[in-house]
Amino acid sequence: MNEKYNETHNETYTVGDEVTVALVKAGRTKVRYPATVVYEDGVRVVVRAAWAGASDRDFGFVRFEAGDVFTEHYWRDRWYSVKEVRNAAGSLKGWYCDIARPAVTGAGGPVVEDLDLDLWVAADGSAVLRLDEDEFAASGLEARDPVAADAARRALDALEELARAGSLTDLLGGVVAG
Repeated sequence: MNEKYNETHNETYTVGDEVTVALVKAGRTKVRYPATVVYEDGVRVVVRAAWAGASDRDFGFVRFEAGDVFTEHYWRDRWYSVKEVRNAAGSLKGWYCDIARPAVTGAGGPVVEDLDLDLWVAADGSAVLRLDEDEFAASGLEARDPVAADAARRALDALEELARAGSLTDLLGGVVAG
């Protein structure tokens, strides 16, 4: 990134700010949705948002639906984001981890480039699932940007290790939806 880009895209937020999260994939905005900043320390920004899907989505291992609340942790220096998912009644469903380039924080809100790899961790720890490795392989990232591809694989491995050790919540530093 050039210096001008960093200057214009390294905003910090104030708790209570309303922002728009943008998830980008393959150079196109995949989804944009409103969120409220609940934590900011200059390195990590945490936002809370309602399920942004147009309808419920059943992945087989979890169902995201209207009323679900996502507490989303974005780092400006790490190759992933972690989303704590709770149902409308506040019960924890689990954590959905996106492997992505470090978040870019612009004036409107965080922008995150999805690198296809994901990890699902069930609330009770009964499932730790690596997802979309086929999409990652087909994305061409390895040929286009081998450094980013390596960082993505290392990030997935690190998150999986934390999840299997029961330490994923330690990463979140007490900033949770509950």
